[in-house]
Amino acid sequence: MGGIFKAYDIRGIYPEQLNEEMAEKIGRAFTDFIGAKKVVIGRDMRPHSKPIFEALAKGVTGQGADVIDIGMCSTPMSYYANGKLGADGSIIITASHNHAEWNGFKLCGAQAVPISGATGIADIEKLVQDGKWKQVEKKGKITKYDISGEYGEHLRGFARLDRKLKVVVDFANAMGSFEIAGIRNLFEIIPLYEELDGNFPSHEANPLKTETLDVLREKVRECGADFGAGFDGDADRCGFVDEKGEIIPMDIFTALIAQDILSRGPATILYDLRSSWAVKECIEKNGGKAIMSRVGHAFIKAQMRECGAVFAGELSGHYYFRENYTTESQGMAFIMLANLICKTGKKVSGLVAPLKKYFSSGEINSKVSDIKTILKNIKEKYSDGRQFELDGISVEYPDWWFNVRASNTEPLLRLIVEAKSEEKMIREKDELLKLIANIH
Repeated sequence: MGGIFKAYDIRGIYPEQLNEEMAEKIGRAFTDFIGAKKVVIGRDMRPHSKPIFEALAKGVTGQGADVIDIGMCSTPMSYYANGKLGADGSIIITASHNHAEWNGFKLCGAQAVPISGATGIADIEKLVQDGKWKQVEKKGKITKYDISGEYGEHLRGFARLDRKLKVVVDFANAMGSFEIAGIRNLFEIIPLYEELDGNFPSHEANPLKTETLDVLREKVRECGADFGAGFDGDADRCGFVDEKGEIIPMDIFTALIAQDILSRGPATILYDLRSSWAVKECIEKNGGKAIMSRVGHAFIKAQMRECGAVFAGELSGHYYFRENYTTESQGMAFIMLANLICKTGKKVSGLVAPLKKYFSSGEINSKVSDIKTILKNIKEKYSDGRQFELDGISVEYPDWWFNVRASNTEPLLRLIVEAKSEEKMIREKDELLKLIANIH
């Protein structure tokens, strides 16, 4: 299978690992696994997404299910279509921020509940390997459906704007232009790299790599914009910058959105365990119930459903909304930042400043061979702190905290440290990195 079946999705290089033959098999296996009668399929702008769609749809219909073809769309739009159209499942064909030669599938059951490695991808892989499909009497059919108007109307319902804000948007030649098409006329949009091009000629479509935001930052300052937004490849992540072109840390952005949501009444909000102390404090100060979550979209979405959360933010730039079937919607995040600017009359830098009260290392990756031993040693060394193991090991002290966790996909340990002073953060970070590096 070439290792294309991952922890959260199916992803591989076209056509060596993921091609039309494989796509048809995955379509059959997915349909059999969830017992689907109706499947929504959308795709991104990569040149091979269209032939992969045709093969995937052939597999789905070959197993007796109908396909609703929603065409090119953002990933959040595909989730919305899944729930809105009452589908049994959905597949979005995309490799997100990966380079041009990659493609893949993000899979969901009904109501856009994600299918991950633990909840079905491994089973689908086994079905593909076995190649034994259920016998069906009648093939399904393919119908086209344009969800863009309904998604746009859905987003507009959250707008509380008193003026047209000026916003620079870096589309990275990808699906962000589809994500905000329905709210575009609420703003004065200054576009960058809007032309769809699956070869990503401008830059990698990954706002986690802050250098990809350099042109956006410069343009925001040059235009005197209210803020800037930089989308990833399938528009389920976004990086935001303030009016000075300064990058808004993604955990701090969670706190900004929480303020707009909580202005409409108390609610439960999740924040990922790598987030600044300031996020929890901000949620609670604004009347919300703050609950920590582990890392990873499948876990966060499940926890949101369990505790009735209306919103969750992740350090990677994923923002999840109950109103979008408990999935990402960067269009909603975009609107809610604008709401906050209009409501408070403040500039974004003024909204961010009070939240930047602690000092963070950001997430640091270390390649290691013996994860188990390292985590055991860290646990022992820091046994005098408040420890919990929601995801890896987290330890809190009165003036600093850290989390160290294993990557789901690589032999890496990921460390993040935050403290009340920069000196303390640097000292503790260096100590932990030394401990991680000395064990092989």
